[in-house]
Amino acid sequence: MKAARVIGRVVATQKISSLTGLKLLLIQPMSWDKKPQGDPIVAADAVGAGAGEFVFWVASREAAVGIGGTGMADTPPIDAAILGIIDGVDLASQDRKNESGKQI
Repeated sequence: MKAARVIGRVVATQKISSLTGLKLLLIQPMSWDKKPQGDPIVAADAVGAGAGEFVFWVASREAAVGIGGTGMADTPPIDAAILGIIDGVDLASQDRKNESGKQI
């Protein structure tokens, strides 16, 4: 799972039927210490997130399954899904490195 901030809504009046009823939000991917990471993306909202909220999201097949798809016939064609609203994050250290020594 990845972190993001909800920065807007996406309204699409014309879309394929498997997207009908899905709320689409514009999210800004963030590091876990709330720094922007990359470009904003559109994500389907499974939890009722709102503008400004810090959320966690998944991508690819996990996103479609998270929205409720179980097979090819009922899996919506989405790339990202919001699966939770983050209440807080406790980082053990601000100076963390992965196994190769790279700052994370």
